Amino acid sequence: VQLVESGGGLVQPGGSLRLSCAASGSIFSLNAAGWYRQAPGKQRELVAATTRGGSTNYADSVKGRFTISVDNVKKTAYLQMNRLTPEDTAVYSCNAEGWRSYADSVNGVIFNSWGQGTQVTVSS
Repeated sequence: VQLVESGGGLVQPGGSLRLSCAASGSIFSLNAAGWYRQAPGKQRELVAATTRGGSTNYADSVKGRFTISVDNVKKTAYLQMNRLTPEDTAVYSCNAEGWRSYADSVNGVIFNSWGQGTQVTVSS
């Protein structure tokens, strides 16, 4: 399963971006997805995560500003980012896990994949 992120770019402080993470390949279900970011000189951190059941988890620094969602028909995860600040500048990567087939769902075989990352720069 391959994940391809898009939607990054340069935005002014206070602006918004929506990142997309499209999964391709044989996919029966996306069960969980997460967005991570890594700024220069810093460790990678979890920004937001969600499960198929609808539970979500956000880093304190983005609560109330970012929203994660998954469209299991389009096999795509999204990260809506509002009220961006320069501190949000980083490379954003998505991670997703799920089942490739019904047989995998029965047998408990889970795939876990990472995207290549997309740059988000918040600057005036």
